[in-house]
Amino acid sequence: MVDVESRRPVDLLPDREASSLAAWLAKRPGVEVVCRDRAPFFAEGATVGAPQAVQVADRWHFWHNLSEATERCVADHRGCLQVLAPDPAQPAPEPEKLEDPSGSPWPRGHRFADRTRDKHATVQELLAAGLSRRAIGRQLHMNSRTVKLLADATTPEELFHGQWQGRPSKLDAFKPYLDGRWNQGCTNAWTVWEEIVPLGYQGIYQRVRAYFREKRLSPGFVTARPPSPRVVAGWILRRPEALTETEHLRLKAVLVHCPELEALTGHVRSFGQMLTERQGERLPQWLDAVRRDDLPGLHTLAAGIDRDRDAVIAGLTLPWNSGVVEGHVNRIKMLKRQMFGRAGFDLLRKRVLLAE
Repeated sequence: MVDVESRRPVDLLPDREASSLAAWLAKRPGVEVVCRDRAPFFAEGATVGAPQAVQVADRWHFWHNLSEATERCVADHRGCLQVLAPDPAQPAPEPEKLEDPSGSPWPRGHRFADRTRDKHATVQELLAAGLSRRAIGRQLHMNSRTVKLLADATTPEELFHGQWQGRPSKLDAFKPYLDGRWNQGCTNAWTVWEEIVPLGYQGIYQRVRAYFREKRLSPGFVTARPPSPRVVAGWILRRPEALTETEHLRLKAVLVHCPELEALTGHVRSFGQMLTERQGERLPQWLDAVRRDDLPGLHTLAAGIDRDRDAVIAGLTLPWNSGVVEGHVNRIKMLKRQMFGRAGFDLLRKRVLLAE
C-alpha cells in the first residue's frame, strides 16, 4: 500500500485477498481515492472497505491490455498481412544494360565470362611478346591444353560455346511454384524443397537453394517477408507521426485490403486520444463503436472495461494513477531475492517500510 501523494509505502499486506484489503481500508475512513489495477479482488476490497472513495483504474494497464487485444486481433487476420507495399526509401535498382560490341550472349559483368576474357587477353599479349606456349603455361600456372585453347581462339567468345548455357533442369517445372512461395514470404529453401518433393520433384535440395540464392542476390527482384502480427500491432499502436514513411506505407497497404484491421486502427487511436487527453466521458461511445465491429479480441477487452466502467472513466479523467506503486513492487521483488526465502513476512514488511 502506497501513499500516492508522498510516494512512500505505508503498509504491506500479507496476501492479495479482497477481505484483507477491505479490512485495511475500513480502519482508515479518510481515504478518498484508491488507485488500483483492474484485478477483481482489488475492486471488491476497495468497494467494501472504502465505499466513500473514488476508485481509479491505472492508465498503464489500460494501454497494456489494449496492446494485447490489438495483437490478438491482428493475428486473427494474419492472411491480410501478405499484402506488402514497396520500400520507397530503397527502390529496386534497375539492372544495368551493358552492350557488348562483340555480340556475345555473355555481357560484361558475368564472372566466368570476364575471367575467360582476361585469360585470353593475357595469353595473346604474351604470345605477341614472343613467349612460347610452354613458357606461358609455366608463368600463368596453366596446363598445355588450356594454353592451347586460349592461344588458338581468335576471340574469347569462341570459348563460350557449349558452356554456362541454360540447360533444361528438373527444377524448371516447379519454378512457378517456387516464385509463388517466395512472393508469399517463404524464403526458406529447405521448407519449399520439402513441399515440392511430394509434388514430383526428383532433383536435389541444392538446386532449390541455388535458385533462392539467385533471388536474394538479384538487384531487380524486390520482395519482403510479411510482417508479423506483433510488428503490425506496433504500427497500429504508435502515433502516426512516429511511423517512418516505409512503415506508414506498409501499414496502409495492409489496411486497404482488410476493413477489420482498418476499424481496429481507428478504435486504438481513438482510445489513445482519450487516454492522453483525459477524455473519459467518451468511453461509453467508444465501447458502443467497438461492439459494432467484428473484432472478437476487442469485444473481450470491452466487456472487461464495461464491468469496471466507473473506475476506468476515472482513470481516463483524473490525474491519479498507480505508476508509483510499480516501482515499489520491483523493489519488493529485489528484497525477496536478497532474503532467499530464509525470513518470513514480518521481516519483509519491516524492510519495505523502514527502507527510507
